[in-house]
Amino acid sequence: MTKALIRIVRDDAEALEDAAARFREAWAGRGDSQVVLTFSSPTQLFEVLSPKRWQLIETLQATGPQSLRALARALGRDVKRVHQDVHQLIDWSLIAHDEAGRVFVPFEVIHADFDLRAVA
Repeated sequence: MTKALIRIVRDDAEALEDAAARFREAWAGRGDSQVVLTFSSPTQLFEVLSPKRWQLIETLQATGPQSLRALARALGRDVKRVHQDVHQLIDWSLIAHDEAGRVFVPFEVIHADFDLRAVA
């Protein structure tokens, strides 16, 4: 199963150690098919994954690969705005193009994992 894990890591040192640990696991052949997407803050996460973009991802997961026009129709949105959202999500590897040029979600599961801690 292909899985994406969304994390918020505010501390640069923690983010680097996490990336290094995942690299060591993959290098040793113990890595899994999980892609980790790391955001530096909740603000950054919610800028990338706005409610409309989340709906776009859910629609693609339900319908499978779609052309931009078909996706815009399914969402009831303007093609230009859907095109902008698609490219933002492609930049973050949350969606991709297939060989026919349609967009799709390359993950069976997208899991978000983050803590909200009080500031000390």
